[in-house]
Amino acid sequence: MAFKVTDDEQGEWSVLRVAGELDLMTSPVLRQRVHEVVAQGHHDLVLDLSEVFFCDSSGVGVLIAARRLIRSCQGRLRLILPARGAVDGSHVNRVLGALGVRRLFDVYPDLAAAVDDEPLSA
Repeated sequence: MAFKVTDDEQGEWSVLRVAGELDLMTSPVLRQRVHEVVAQGHHDLVLDLSEVFFCDSSGVGVLIAARRLIRSCQGRLRLILPARGAVDGSHVNRVLGALGVRRLFDVYPDLAAAVDDEPLSA
């Protein structure tokens, strides 16, 4: 599967849907898209990672940098990891957990939950 980032709007939320491998070669693309969204004045961002089947440390670095950027704008960042991975099933969730950074993110099982008000986990 080729790496792809598509964008959408859900009410006050900007949504970036990411598919493929989030690695050293592709993470700069996501970093750029996050910066573009913020530069357009959108500070509430959902990253839908449900179609990401591989994530390395550079991908995690982009997620952490996105969190830092959004927080500096007093915005909100939410990650979507698929329902089957909301506890331990998705690759991205396992990587975030193994690195001890999963707790930094508000994680949701799907888009409907992510654009709602209550986090699945903080």
